[in-house]
Amino acid sequence: MKTRLRGRAVVQPAASLLALSTVIVGCTLGPDPERPVTAADVSEDYAYAADDEGSLALQEDPPTWPAETYWWQRFGDQTTAELVELALTANTDLQAAAARVLEAEALLDAAGGARLPQVDYGLSANRSRNSFVLPEIGRINPESTTYGTDLGISWQTDLFGKLKRTQQSAWASLLAEKAARDAVLHTVVAAVVRTRVQVATLERALDIARDIRTSWESTTATVERRYRNGLVGAVDLYLARENLASARAAEAALEGSVATARNALDVLVGRRPGAGARLPRTLPELPNVDPVPLGLPAELLDRRPDLRQSEMRLAAATYGIGVALADLYPSLSLTAAGGTRSDTLADLISSETFIYNAVANLVGPLFTGGQRRANVAVARARTEQAAATYAGAVLVALREVEDALVLEASVREQLAHNNQRVADARSANRIASERYQRGVENLLYVLETERRLRLAEEAWISSQADLWNARIELFLALGGDWEPAPEERGDVQQSASLSNSEANPMTQTPNPEPNEVS
Repeated sequence: MKTRLRGRAVVQPAASLLALSTVIVGCTLGPDPERPVTAADVSEDYAYAADDEGSLALQEDPPTWPAETYWWQRFGDQTTAELVELALTANTDLQAAAARVLEAEALLDAAGGARLPQVDYGLSANRSRNSFVLPEIGRINPESTTYGTDLGISWQTDLFGKLKRTQQSAWASLLAEKAARDAVLHTVVAAVVRTRVQVATLERALDIARDIRTSWESTTATVERRYRNGLVGAVDLYLARENLASARAAEAALEGSVATARNALDVLVGRRPGAGARLPRTLPELPNVDPVPLGLPAELLDRRPDLRQSEMRLAAATYGIGVALADLYPSLSLTAAGGTRSDTLADLISSETFIYNAVANLVGPLFTGGQRRANVAVARARTEQAAATYAGAVLVALREVEDALVLEASVREQLAHNNQRVADARSANRIASERYQRGVENLLYVLETERRLRLAEEAWISSQADLWNARIELFLALGGDWEPAPEERGDVQQSASLSNSEANPMTQTPNPEPNEVS
């Protein structure tokens, strides 16, 4: 099964091992993998799934989750979508993850090839010179040339399923690497969107800092004029100059932060730092997608690539027990070889020069100092480790969903309060400035209102960014999008249908008919 890396996030369910458990060549030792019961399986819903307004609610009949996810398009920002598409093409972490999938595919091919007869051939020409001492003749040095052809066939029979289990383990490892690639993809996309939000947020903050600097330039000029006219004291003059210097320093610091954030974004999309074009300084309003169809907690097991990866690692470790157990028993290999030998090329293909041999070799362990049984114990311990890791990953996934739900609700409330805070702070600062201009208020009062306005605006900007980041976290926690992109809806629905029909390798009932994995 081939998946696309470029341009779209590909979500593969915990994928099938096809019918590997049914490939029978003699006995098969060791357990078949089973998905452990986790907290997700016993959870009926999410603790923070619903609120009074139903903005984030568990759906009684949630829609089918698409096989391909486009969650970054939900933000309605063309710049963000273009950056993500660029990252999917050129990000070096994604390229490395794709290469690891190719490596796993090659290892699976190698494991499958080990179960088949091995055939080799050879052509030889041997020129030799000997030295003998014969009575009455003396020393002679005869020379001879021998030509030969060889054809050999060998087959390692799989009496106890070692080769089969090795192939099954390789297939599970391949699925794990594909899931790991999808996890990297989600991580890279999230990093791109977060950095894009960070750049836009810093640009907003920089605009505010420039406005503040401009305002203090005007205020300082006014204070200096009033100082020269003897209307204010030196304290007001130095306070105004100090605040102007502080505003200029804050502006310079933000300019540096914007540059470093842009460099980080350039690296994420696979280009040289500083090579990217300037981005829009504003972000579109975050769209409401209400209600969010969370689905059931158990659905995370197939949606989230990190959980699929952990599950496949467990499957690979489980198959490893069978590999170790098979080493306790004899192995049978069959070898046949044939060819021709001749002193002349003309007779090389003659039937009279044909030679052959056939060997059946049964080898079993007699005494290994307990090493092979220790290897079985190692394999079982690794499986227990993988099972515990999987269960822990499920708990983390559930926590991330709950945290994301709480965070988004909290940030929306904070944003509403900060909107009001900015409006009130602006009014207070405007009134204080007007009173100072009329000489009925001192500069310290103006400075305090200016400080409070700056804090309110910073909090408002931070809330805007937090809202975007909260929605990003929700997408990641749920394992992707809940609706296909409108322009791709038909294709995605078909892909989702095919994906949902695949068997889960940890729960699938084995096919009673032997079926080889190609």
